[in-house]
Amino acid sequence: MAKPTTDSIIQGLITAYWMEMETVQNYVANATNLDGVLAEEIKKSLMVDIPAELSHAQGLANRVKELGGCVPGSLKFKAGQKELQPPADTTDVLSVVRGVLAAEEAAIGQYNKIIRLCEGVDYVTQELCIQFLAAEESHRREFRGFLAEYQKKRL
Repeated sequence: MAKPTTDSIIQGLITAYWMEMETVQNYVANATNLDGVLAEEIKKSLMVDIPAELSHAQGLANRVKELGGCVPGSLKFKAGQKELQPPADTTDVLSVVRGVLAAEEAAIGQYNKIIRLCEGVDYVTQELCIQFLAAEESHRREFRGFLAEYQKKRL
């Protein structure tokens, strides 16, 4: 297998950057749109996580620049988080929880990909992605708990 290049690492970082930016957009929309008593904990969790996700995007952008890349502007953005789109029923908490889990799984997969790509090549980027991976895994655990509780209540 060929040794990863800086360009391939930059492309992986840009992919993760867009994923984090899209997550921020969808967390804001869902935290704003959800209604009902059962939605309150989900809304609070999303609002708390928005600055963390934005911080990840900023860290990724900075690393892209440090590696000699260029952070793309919004015209390069292609949305992909179908599962995290705000539901038409603003009380459909379960679909938002499932959407968050799908987004977290995708982010975890992307960070793991970058971590492997950086092995023996770029330890700074690898460490950054390990830190972000830990945060995504923590958020996934929290939302798995929400999912289990809401399924138990048969939402």
